[in-house]
This record gives sequence, C-alpha cells and structure tokens, in this order.
Amino acid sequence: MTDRLEPPSSRPCACPDWLAGRLREAGGAVPFASYMAWVLHDPTHGAYGAGRLRIGPRGDFATAPSLGPEFASLLAPQLWDWLESLGPGPLALVETGPGEGSLALQLARHLAAQRPDLANRTTLVLVEPNAGMAERQRRLLQASPLPCRWASWQELAAAPVQGVVLAHEVLDALAVERIVWDGARWRRQLVSLDEADPARPLLRLEPGEPLAPQALAQLDALGLAPGTQPRPPGWSTELHPGLGPWLAACGQALRAGYLLVIDYALEARRYYASQRAAGTLMAYRAQRASADPLREPGRWDLTAHLCIETLQAEAAATGWQVLGQTRQGEALLALGLAERLYGLQGGSAADLADLMARREALLRLVDPHALGDFRWLAFGRSLPPGQAPDPLALRPRFLREPAGAGPQDGQG
Repeated sequence: MTDRLEPPSSRPCACPDWLAGRLREAGGAVPFASYMAWVLHDPTHGAYGAGRLRIGPRGDFATAPSLGPEFASLLAPQLWDWLESLGPGPLALVETGPGEGSLALQLARHLAAQRPDLANRTTLVLVEPNAGMAERQRRLLQASPLPCRWASWQELAAAPVQGVVLAHEVLDALAVERIVWDGARWRRQLVSLDEADPARPLLRLEPGEPLAPQALAQLDALGLAPGTQPRPPGWSTELHPGLGPWLAACGQALRAGYLLVIDYALEARRYYASQRAAGTLMAYRAQRASADPLREPGRWDLTAHLCIETLQAEAAATGWQVLGQTRQGEALLALGLAERLYGLQGGSAADLADLMARREALLRLVDPHALGDFRWLAFGRSLPPGQAPDPLALRPRFLREPAGAGPQDGQG
C-alpha cells in the first residue's frame, strides 16, 4: 500500500466521544476484535461503514485495480477458465468487499468483450456490508455491461449461485484477536478507556484475562505453545477467529464454484516468528502507514496479514477444497505478464507516455517489496464430477506455469 511508515505513539491516544460511550457501555474495556470491528464497520463512525476511506493512488491507499486495467486483464483468463468449467446454466461473478467497484467493472468489461458467450449468462454480484462503500459502487457500476446486484451472504445462502467468488484485499480487514505474552501466560489484549481526566478520555492497549485452555490448544499448530520459542513480556500477535465464519458463509452462498483470495499472507513459521514482536497489524490513511491501531479511530484503515495455514485449515473445515497458492508476482507471470511487458516495446513515440505508465503499473504489480508479495490462494467447492478425480484439471492456470527456480513455500 505505502512505504511511509509512522511509528506508534508511546502515549495513549485520544478517544472520540462516540467510542468512549461505546466503551463505557461495555464496562470500560473490550477485546481488540470488538474495537477493530467498530472502527472499521460502524455505519456512522467506521472508516468503511461511513464510506470515509478512499481507494486509489490519490486516496488513502492504492490497490492493484486502482492502478489501472492491467491487473484485471491479466486476472480475467483465470476467472473465465473457472466459469467455463462449471458447465451450462446461469453463472455469477461474486466480488466481496469490492472497494470502489473498479475491479468489478474492469472484469465485467473484459468478460463482455472477450467472452460474450459467458457474459450472456453471468451476473455480477457484489457483497458489500458497508452502506457508504456500496453507494459509491452503485454509481460506478452503472456503466457495467453485465447485470449487477448487491446481496448479503445470508441472501445468497437462500438461493445459492454457481460461479466464482473473488476476495481481493478483503480478509485482511476482518477483525482480529490480539494476544500478548506476559512472560508466563498468553492473555487476550484489550482496548480500554482511561478517564483519569474526564475531559479528555484516552485509549490504551492492555493485557486482559488469560486464554482459556481450548484457545491455548489452538496455538500449538501455530508454534505458539508456551516454551516453544523465547519471547519477551509484551510480545504480541494476531489470531483470526473471523476466517471460519466468513468461509462458512461464503460456502453457503455458492452452490458450486471457486474462491480466489488475494491478500497479504504469511506462513505460520514467519507470521509467529519470535522476532516479529508486534504482529502484522497496520493502519493506513492518506498514503501513510502507522503501526499504531488506536490513532484517530474510524479514520484509518486497519489490516492484519493472513496466516496461510490458518486460512487453509479453516477452508478445509468448512467444506472447501484447497487448490493451491503462490505469490502474486509468480501468478501474474504465469498469466502472461512478461509477454504483456514485451508487447509494450512496440508502441509508437506518440504513445510513449501511455506505454510508460502501463509499464510502471505492471511492474508495481510484481514488485516483491509491495504488491508482488501478495498471495493468491485458490479453493473449490462442489466442483463438477468430471473434474474432481483429476487434480491437474483443478490446478489453476496461475499455478500451471510457475516462474523462477522452484515452487514457493506452501505452494500446492
């Protein structure tokens, strides 16, 4: 998103009146997951719920589709492969958390232009829980060549669709649980209200109650069992309790088809390494990044990386078939990025500015220090019987021609 990192403040942060009232009602402190859900998705005060955040190079943060149409044009053939494999009948291209709606519009235009046979039976479905963002999407998608509708997971579960679900930079905004090591035990991290000065309430992060035995058992697979690695008191990280419910809801909405998750993600051994002493949680606003999740609640985006093993385990537990994963740079090279770059060399001098802009956008997509380190993770559900016995038939196009010296860690 951005390289401009601002360190967290060593002092407590000011608490807005709406949040102070919410915390008082909750007894003065709440788990971090509750705080994160409020400041992102509250319909009046949340950064997304109120439609306050802007996505794009001149907004709060940039995403791959906001850099131009190149990302969608490279991704499109993978989606068409999947849609076509599902056989006859109505299809749906579902985007969850569609941001400004730019990726949905770009993909709809590609499908209508390149595969009119599929476009004629495909509906664009947007799953957007935040009314402020949905209103912006509706304005942009008036230009969509495909029929569009907005629906919740619950509405889709009542009449499941067949198609592809795309989750691009969505799961990193699910509320995470924060845990902190006190030197002897794992504790849940809380966000508390400090009213020592009633005229200026403040927010603090503080350790709460010890984790229950059931929660502790879940840490073993992540390398977080007490005594596995030396960690100083105050070492903190994130867990992802929202992934299972999200994957279950998504699965209930899909009669048959595929899910593609594109997001920042790490293997557990890297995510929970002892040297990563403050987890992956970051705040973004106006092209700036901050490690302080308490500053100006409701005005900054908050994100946390995914743990690949946690995501894949929760997917399998909720009925998804894990089809594989790789880094975005590798995926886009397999989908033809090198050929696209080579093709830009044949333009005329009159088109030089446009060609250079397109080249820069493509290179940003594979920059290993930025968007190129995103992970693409593919899953299938209730796939056609003709495909199920043949793992190669299920192997996504973006994994069939891996570039580089060898497969990435965890690549399936």
